[in-house]
Parts: sequence; structure tokens; C-alpha cells
Amino acid sequence: MHFRTCKNVLAAVLTGGVLALFALAQPLNAQTRSGTVVEEIRVVGTQRIDPSTVNAYMQIKPGEVYDPAKVDDSLKNLFNTGLFADVTLRREGDAVVVQVVENPIINRIAFEGNRKLDDEALQSEVSLRPRVVYTRTKVQSDVQRLLDIYRRSGRFAATVDPKVIQLPENRVDLVFEIEEGGKTGIRAINFIGNREFSDGNLRDIIQTTETAFYNFLSSNDTYDPDRLSFDRELLRRFYLSEGFADFRVVSAIAELTEDRDDFIVTFTLDEGPLYNFGNLNVASELRGVEGTELSGLIAADPGDTYDANEVEATVQSITESLGERGFAFVDVRPRVNRDRDALTIDVTYEIREGPRVFVERIDIAGNVRTLDKVIRREFTIVEGDAFNTAKLRRTRQRLQDLGFFSRVDINNTPGSANDRTVVSVNVEEQSTGELSIGAGFSSSAGVLTDLALRERNLLGRGQDLRLSTTLAAKQQQVDLSFTEPYFLNRDVAAGFDLFLRTTDFGDRSSFEEDEAGFGLRAGYQLTERLRHTARYRFARDSIGDIPADASPVIQAQEGSFTTSAIENDFFFDALDSRFNPTDGYSLSYGIDVAGFGGSEKFVRNEVGAAVFRPLFGSSFIAGLKGDAGIINSLDGGEEVRVSERFFLGGSRFRGFKIGGVGPRDLASDDSLGGTKFYSGSAELGFPLGLPDEFDVKGALFSDFGSVWGNDDPFSNIADDASLRSSVGVGLGWGSPVGPVRINLSRAILKEDYDKTEFFSFSFGTRF
Repeated sequence: MHFRTCKNVLAAVLTGGVLALFALAQPLNAQTRSGTVVEEIRVVGTQRIDPSTVNAYMQIKPGEVYDPAKVDDSLKNLFNTGLFADVTLRREGDAVVVQVVENPIINRIAFEGNRKLDDEALQSEVSLRPRVVYTRTKVQSDVQRLLDIYRRSGRFAATVDPKVIQLPENRVDLVFEIEEGGKTGIRAINFIGNREFSDGNLRDIIQTTETAFYNFLSSNDTYDPDRLSFDRELLRRFYLSEGFADFRVVSAIAELTEDRDDFIVTFTLDEGPLYNFGNLNVASELRGVEGTELSGLIAADPGDTYDANEVEATVQSITESLGERGFAFVDVRPRVNRDRDALTIDVTYEIREGPRVFVERIDIAGNVRTLDKVIRREFTIVEGDAFNTAKLRRTRQRLQDLGFFSRVDINNTPGSANDRTVVSVNVEEQSTGELSIGAGFSSSAGVLTDLALRERNLLGRGQDLRLSTTLAAKQQQVDLSFTEPYFLNRDVAAGFDLFLRTTDFGDRSSFEEDEAGFGLRAGYQLTERLRHTARYRFARDSIGDIPADASPVIQAQEGSFTTSAIENDFFFDALDSRFNPTDGYSLSYGIDVAGFGGSEKFVRNEVGAAVFRPLFGSSFIAGLKGDAGIINSLDGGEEVRVSERFFLGGSRFRGFKIGGVGPRDLASDDSLGGTKFYSGSAELGFPLGLPDEFDVKGALFSDFGSVWGNDDPFSNIADDASLRSSVGVGLGWGSPVGPVRINLSRAILKEDYDKTEFFSFSFGTRF
């Protein structure tokens, strides 16, 4: 028993030792394998890519000890290049074999099924291009880009399916198969929480509109998340202008209908209470400026309904007033004290000396065709000047008045130092070419068509080139004019005019006139708002084709004559817009002197004025215009020729035919024109309650005036300076083919011999 026990113990000890030696051997073998030196890196599977490129991304190099961590990093690097569809690394003895499958090269990219968006628009959105490496990740990214562009155009049901066509030499054609679907419209717009304003009123405030048959000219009836965000801001501005200072948009939700064809948009509002203005004061910390001096610039009165727009207008007025007085660095801040119990808001406009900031740089963006210098020369400040917000607002107005841009945004950002700012100008160009067509109808003249081609921004240089022609049975006219707005890089607009005209005034004055000539002109600013234009005009006229029963005054005009005249015009512009004024006024004065050579000698003086004011908010625009003139002969007892006299009627005096007002030969019924005139027009433009997309507005107007002053030594001439007037209604439509204007007017004060007209019509188009 003792011997057998010892034998068992010895066997157990021997077995344990063998197992221990085996366990120690395992990590030793592993360590020996991982410590093997890599003698070679072998690249397999490359076709276009050089093996050295693959080696460049390997973290493990020949001569180094094999390291699994470096092998993993190498694998990640190769995948991250986007060059390979698959990569594997394996050991073969002392070599590391890199097996790669290259991504194919794109041979061609095509789009199929797209009708609403052309290939060029889609190609600009995708990042992949021919001869670029194909990857699934980039394809999916481009699919999302294409879906986004379709959603921006209101097509949320669009689908994009990428198809890959394999070609030899590891090339592929990539085809995006597109199902555009219909436009996802707005079926309904609802408001929750509005008590003071109806849903209909609020729908007129926001930009998004409900889908309707008449919205084919607009895209505002399609769902756009960005537009919805803008609508929230429009609602906020509207309520703040109406006195609801606590207003907020709780939510704006767009829900897709069950048929997935339209969205239903719901705005949840919290209007809050209505506030009135309380105490309104101006507090100044500027030396030499008292707050009471500027209190007259406050746009509101205590007790008025609170209006955030009036607060901003007051800040702008005070800033501009101080800027004109030489305070370039001012900071005007409205301090608001809200009394929630009394529902009043006290506003104190605090004026402090602002930081001294200078313009470091002016950056211009958005101009594709217009040259930078055309924009830069309209700036009232230059780099290095003191920063002045009032001058920037004037600059913005000057840029808009060019008529080259549909949108002008001017912002400033901090510069390279605390006292430097960078002014950024972003513009959106609009069409500056015009094809204008005008048509008129009357019982005497019939149809008259005017055709004009004009480019107001020639070659992006701001030059104005115009060619116009009048085609009618009784008038043919060709005019060519060119204007360089900054002649010799100076603020002088110089140009020339060439004209050739044949006009049959047989129905009006029983003669035909041929006129040919040219003109030279130059205009410049005397002040910021006052402009002077000087012209020289030379014309050769011929009056003929006079019937035997024409007025003796007309018969005496037969023959040829020349006119050499110097003309000067002065125009003071305080309008908010030169093209479509809604506020402000303008004044004009012109004097023409003929006699510098030529056969005609006379002096003509004309004055004019216009004023515009918005009424009842900004929907109604009231306008009042007036003109007057006198012409005198400088040649002894000679009379001023009929062709140089004043005539009223047509568009200048609605309700009367052209030449329908003024001296007339009662025997021949010829209009003779006058040497003196005055005319005026009062008009109220108003909306018709139609959707904004229609761009249709109405007008009530009254024209008045008179022409007189005929000294021809013949009998049967009626010459009465009595007041004539007319009233009427007008309809204006910004149609897809251009502005259309229809006037219905009736003369209410007239002489028996005056010629009236009830209906007038004109239209035009732009390209």
C-alpha cells in the first residue's frame, strides 16, 4: 500500500509538470510569431492605382516587426481613401499581402425622368462627376441632394433611384432615375389663438398661400420649410406693428394629408394684450445736443397704439439727423419700459457716443454680370471713411434706383480690429433688357404701336442703350440713344441721341412733319438730391402735305427749318423710389434756348412737381403732380412754330385726345397748340382685394389743366385759358407679358371745341 501511494504521487507530479511546461510554451510561441519581421508588402488587385499609392497608406513597413494594431490602422486608412470597394490583409510567411478591389471610375452621369428640372440644374447639385471614383456613400449623398432640390421646388413625393451600368475596364455609367411626382401644395392654412384678426387677414400677411388655380404664376402655394420660418417672422412683425408687444408664435406645423398630395399648415398664436405708447422722450449724452432738440423726430405720440415700426423709424430719423450734423459715431437705443397693468409702453431714445468705427473693406457678392465698379461707385462712403448707417441706407437706395437688382442687402461685420468694420453688399440681379410695347386706341388715330428695345446695363457696365420705333399708319419713328453713366470715370452721365421721325398730324393739325437730328447730353449731381442735365439738340424739320382746307396758321408753317438749341434741366429727387414711388416729392425745372445757329429762335421754360404719400398703412398711395410752361419767340414778330408749342391730352391729360385741349381753328378744326400751359393730376392707388399674385391694383384720378396763348393773326381761332378737368378710374395689372394699364375717364370741365376720349389702353413687356 505504501509503495502504490508513492507511485501515484510521482505520476501526478510528472503530469503537472508537463502541463505547466506546455502552458508556458504557448505565449512563448505567440510572442515569437508576432515578433516576426515583415520582409515584404505585396499589393494585389490594382488596375489603375499604382501599388506605391497603396504602400503610402500602410502603417506597417518592410523591416518592421509585425504589429496587428498597425495592420488594423492600415486597413482603415485604405478604406477611408474611397478608392477601394474592398480591402483584405493577410500573412504569407514573412510577407503581408494587401488584396484590393478598386472602385470603378464614372464614365457618364445621366438623369432620366426629369421634366420640371433640367439636367444642368440637377448636375450642379450632385458632387459626383465623370472620371471621378464611384462610391456608394457619395451616390447616397447625391440622391439626398437631388431630393432636397425637388422638395425646395415643392415636390415632396419625388423619388430618385440610382442605377449603375457596368462597362469594360472597371468603368460605370451612373443613371439617376427620377420620378418627380406632382407639386405638394398647401390645401389649407389655419390659425389657432387669433382673436383680433381673422384667418383671412393673417393669410394676407404671410408669404405662403393656399393652392388655387390662379396661383400658376407663383410658387408660394407649395410647401417650403424655409418660407414657413419666414412666415413666423412676418406674423411677429405684423403683430408688433399693431400694438401686441407680447405676441409670439407658439408653433407652426405642416401636416401631410392622407393622400400625400398636399400639406395642411397650422399656426398656433399667443396674441397677448394690446399696448399703447406711454411717455416718449429723447435722452442725449452727446456734448452740445439736447434731447428736446430731437423730440420732434419721434414718429408716434403718447396714447397711440404701440408700433415697433415707428420705434425703428424714430431711431433711423435721429441717427440720420445727427449724421447730417457731423456726428458720425452715435448709438441710438430705445429703452422700453412695459407697464403690464396699464398696458402702456414708455420709450426713451438714449443717444450715446458710439464706438469710433471705420470702414475697413467693402465686399460685393451676388453680381454675376454687373461689374464691381458699377456697384462700388454708387457708395456714398469709401474704404477708410467713418462708418455711417445713414449713408449706407442712402447707398442702398441708390443701388435700388439703378434698376439692375431685384434685391440689395447691405450688412456690416467686425473687421480685423475693434475700430474696423467690413461692409458686405449682396445683390440679386434682375433682367435689365426691356422689350416695351405700347398700344393706344382712339376714333381718329386708330391703333398706334410703339416698340422699343433697351438694355439698361450693357455688358454689365451700367451703360444704357435704347432703340425704339413707332409703327403706325400715321407715324413712323426711329430713335437710338446711348448713355455712359460715369463718363471718363467721373460722376457725369454723358450720351448721345439720334432720331428720325415722320409724323402725320393730319387728324390733329392737318400737316405731316419729317424730323431728323441728333443730341448730345451730360448730367451730374449738384448735390446729393439735385441733378443738372445739359443738352445740345440739332434738328432739321420739314412740314408739308398740308391740305388746301387746312388752317391758315398751318399753311404758313409749310417748308423746312433747323433748330439748334441748348437745354438745361434741373431735377430735385426726394422720392423713396425712382421707378415706383410711394413716398416723398420731386421738383423739376427746364429751360431751352434756341438760336445758336439754325432758323428758330425761342426760349422755353417748364417747371414740375410731384408728391406721394402712403395712406391707411401702405396699401393706398396718394399722388399729386403738376407742370407748367411758357415759350416765347426771340425773333421779333415771328411766332413760335406749331411743332414747338405745348399740346395737352392723351396720357398727359386723360379724358382728352392728344392735342384735344387748347387753341383751335374752328373753321378747319385744327389744333394749333399754345405758348402757355399748366396741368395737374391727383391719383389714389388702392388694392382691389385680389391675391397679391395677381398684382392688380386700381386707381381713382382727376386730371386738370389748360393750354392757351395763340397770337396768330387769323380769325376763327378759339383760344381760351379756362380750366379743363376730367375724372376717371384706372386698372393696372403686372401681367406675365408686362404692365397693363386701362383708363376710363370723362371730361367734366371742357370747351365745346375740345376733343375728348373715354378709353385708353397700354401694355408692355420685359425680357
